[in-house]
Amino acid sequence: MSRRKIKNIAFVLLGCVTAFTSSWAQTIEKDNFKKTVLTRDFISEGVAVADLNKDGLTDIIAGYYWFKAPNWEMYELAPSRKFDPYKEYSESFLNLGMDVNLDGWEDVIIIDFPGKAGFWFENPKGEDQPWKKHMIADSMGISNESPGFIDVDGDGRLDILCGDVDKKQIVWLQAPLNKGETAWKRHALSEENVPGTNNFSHGIGYGDINKDGIEDVVIVEGWFEGQKDKNSGNWKFHKTKLGEPCSHMQVLDVNGDGTQDVVSASAHKLGIWWHEQLSNGTFKTHLMSETTAQTHASIMSDLNGDGRKDYITGKRFLAHNGRDEGDADTPYLLWFEFIPGVSPYYKEHVLDEDSGAGLNIVAQDINKDGKPDIIVANKNGVFLFENNISP
Repeated sequence: MSRRKIKNIAFVLLGCVTAFTSSWAQTIEKDNFKKTVLTRDFISEGVAVADLNKDGLTDIIAGYYWFKAPNWEMYELAPSRKFDPYKEYSESFLNLGMDVNLDGWEDVIIIDFPGKAGFWFENPKGEDQPWKKHMIADSMGISNESPGFIDVDGDGRLDILCGDVDKKQIVWLQAPLNKGETAWKRHALSEENVPGTNNFSHGIGYGDINKDGIEDVVIVEGWFEGQKDKNSGNWKFHKTKLGEPCSHMQVLDVNGDGTQDVVSASAHKLGIWWHEQLSNGTFKTHLMSETTAQTHASIMSDLNGDGRKDYITGKRFLAHNGRDEGDADTPYLLWFEFIPGVSPYYKEHVLDEDSGAGLNIVAQDINKDGKPDIIVANKNGVFLFENNISP
C-alpha cells in the first residue's frame, strides 16, 4: 500500500482565512457528536470507510485520498489534487469501500461526474506500489446524480443501483462474486427509455412500496414494481408524483399507518419532504424542513438507539460553485428521528453548522462503541462525527 503521506492543510475562519499545516486533525465537541475535521481542502464529494491496511481500525476515504486511523494521516491512492470549490467539480462524486475481488483486502470504488463510468482501485495488499484502476461494467455511463449503494439481490454484498445513460434504463451493477474476479455485471430492471435515467437525473431509491415482499425502485416520476427476477428488464412502471428532483429516496412508513411512504430532499433547491402513500396509490407531499437547500445526499441509520432508523442529510456546500442563490449559505448537517403515530411524525435535529454533506454520506461505527458515526466530504472538507447520543 502506498505510503505517500500528504500534509494536511486546515482552514480556520476567525474573521479572515488562515491556513496552517498540521499533522493532526482538528477536534471540536458539540452537543451529541464529537466533530473531527480531517481536512478543509476540497478533494471529493464522495466518502467511504474501510480498513485499508488491515490493522483492525477503520480508515476514511475521500476520493483519491485516504486517512489512516486513528490519527487520520493523509495518503494518496492515486495521483490527484485539491480542487477550487468556487471554480471546479472534483473527480469523485460518490465513494464506497469494499473487497471487490474478494482477495481479503478492501478496495475503493469511485463514481465520477454524472454520465461517466464508475471505477475502482485495487488494494496493493500493503505493498508500496500504485493502486490498479479497473472500470466498472464495461465503462457503462452512470446517468443519475445519486446512485445507490444497495444490496439489490440480497447476497450480502453492496451493488450499484443507477440509470444507464445510453440505454435510458434502470439497472444494477453487481460486484464480482468469486475470488480473483474483477469484472462487474450489468443487470437490467426496467425497459429502455424510461424516466429517471437522463444524464443528471435526480432521485432514486429502493424499497417495498406495495408491501408484496419484493423491493421496488422509486424515482420522482413514479415507481417500478419489483419482480423476483432481478434481470428481467421489464419491471412495470407506475406513474405518480414523488416530489421535486432530489437526492437518495428512502422508503419507510413515516406515520405508522401500515403503508409505505417516501422521504426525499431537494438536490438543488429548498425542501425536505415526506410523501404519504394514500389508499388509492397516489402520494400526498408534506414539507418537513426548509432549514437548508441543496440536500444532495441522504442515508438511514439508527443514531439514537430507539430501534428505528433516522434520516440523515445535509447541505451540499457550493453545489454549483457559488452560482446558485444560497449556494454558500450555512452548511448544515441534519438528522430526523421519526415518531410514528404522533403528528407531525418526525423531529429535526441540527447536528452541525459548518460541514454539510456531499453526494453520499456514511453512517458506520468507526470507534467501535456500538453506535453509528457519521462521515461526510464535500467542498467544505472531510469530517467525522462520533456519535455520543445516550440511548
